[in-house]
Amino acid sequence: MTARVLPAEPTYESPAERLFAETLRDQLPDEAVLVVGQRFSNRKEDREADVIVAWPGFGIAVIEVKGGSVSLRDGEWRQHGGGIDKRIRPVEQAKVCKYLLREYLRKDRRWSAGDPRMVHLVALPTTTLPDDFAAPDAPRWMVLDRTDLPLAAGRIAAALRGLERDVPAPTADEVDLVVECLMGVGIPQQDLVAGLHEREAECDLLTRDQARVLDMLEGNSRVEIRGGAGSGKTWLALEKARRLTLEGQRVAVMCYSRGLAEFLKRRVATWPAKHQPAYVGTFHYLGIGWGVPAGSDDDSAYWEEFLPGQMVSLAGQLPEEERFDAIVIDEAQDFAESWWPAVVAALRSPDDGCLYVFADEGQRVFARQGRPTVALTPINLTENLRNTKQIAGTFGSLTTSQMKNRGGNGVPVRFVQCATDDALDAADDAIEGLLDDGYPYDALALLTTYRRHPEQAARQKEGPDAYWSSFWGGEDVFYGHVLGFKGLERPAVVLTVNGFRDEARAREMLYVGLSRARDLLVVCGDLELIRRVGGEAVAHRLSGASKGNA
Repeated sequence: MTARVLPAEPTYESPAERLFAETLRDQLPDEAVLVVGQRFSNRKEDREADVIVAWPGFGIAVIEVKGGSVSLRDGEWRQHGGGIDKRIRPVEQAKVCKYLLREYLRKDRRWSAGDPRMVHLVALPTTTLPDDFAAPDAPRWMVLDRTDLPLAAGRIAAALRGLERDVPAPTADEVDLVVECLMGVGIPQQDLVAGLHEREAECDLLTRDQARVLDMLEGNSRVEIRGGAGSGKTWLALEKARRLTLEGQRVAVMCYSRGLAEFLKRRVATWPAKHQPAYVGTFHYLGIGWGVPAGSDDDSAYWEEFLPGQMVSLAGQLPEEERFDAIVIDEAQDFAESWWPAVVAALRSPDDGCLYVFADEGQRVFARQGRPTVALTPINLTENLRNTKQIAGTFGSLTTSQMKNRGGNGVPVRFVQCATDDALDAADDAIEGLLDDGYPYDALALLTTYRRHPEQAARQKEGPDAYWSSFWGGEDVFYGHVLGFKGLERPAVVLTVNGFRDEARAREMLYVGLSRARDLLVVCGDLELIRRVGGEAVAHRLSGASKGNA
């Protein structure tokens, strides 16, 4: 019969405290718990409970232990020994720690059993009390002296039984929960979320180093910055827009994708007002804001030809103050050639207005083709700052230029071999595995290459704004398609290779999908299909990846 002691190897403040705790341990039953040296802190004070006994069926005792020779004279407690003579307040110390423990349990979200039966006691294991001992704040039953030591557990049980009967004693499960609460809300030795944040901070710092590119281009007003996935283009685009705005210019930031546009808006919204560009959004919605009637999503002629043509006409009629000194375009490879006249017309000075374009030719996933119709100075970014080396290695053969990887080492890429028709089910299993591993919802995205996941389809029925808000909501996994996820990222991505609508664009779509994960990439699909559209190098990388469900 021995109580469990926490911590397993406690540090005792004195030999008397150790004597009392070890004697009591051997008297208590197995289901009881003895906590030594528990500290409590709040905004007012820091206290330490020498010994806490949590005993199923009896209650919780908080005990202040004082060694040496203890006396009580004229209402003042004093402790003598080892050349020390000092005033002490053992009853107050025990009582305060009892209430601190009670308050701590009340605030802990895990504790819902109400206030347990509790008592505070004083132990004087080396002092013998006189037969007539009495004190207003410490009746004899509340103080254990040297003569009580052989019966300490019985004295504690009697003190707890003597309390009001309507205060419940904790059950064995509740004692375990008290111990769990006292251990705190722990930080795992290898905390997954902390690791994700550390990688995010590292990538952010590396990306900020890219600002030197803009420093070198100071004074050059028409530039095309080209770079592969993970090279920091989007950060540079926003940074250029911020710098131009601070110079007093009226700036527009444009892209094609609604998802990327929402990301840009949210990022800009965190800046001081004087840093924020005049317009942030999609190219098309700029025109709709000018007065072009809105069209339906499935009318490609409207988006490709009619709306851009109308924008050119309307731009010439805009007041000078509604046009822009500078335009910054992210993911410019998505722009059709027919859109560029409207972009230039939106400038106050079409001939020499500032135009910064950011593009990755390897991500031309749409059938339309087009290049800027104005002369731009080309600048190449040659470093991948976002993806781990393991992830970057899977799509390295798909980039249009060699990239130096600075993203650091990470975990292996995972590949789940399955039939194309089974890829969605395999991806769902992979997501469940990652959630079981501790990945938070807002760290995960499931992307498809062909048909949408049913969850994506259901969310999109609520409209594009509601759908894209789920990307930032943090309450569930994000479900998307590689076409709509360009320019975005997640710490962990499950890429579902469930076919391709047009295999002529499949290589570029595979490149986009493989490059969206920052820390962990899981690919579900048929290796032979991936080999056919992505080439032998991609298939070789995936065939050597870790197998099985994520």
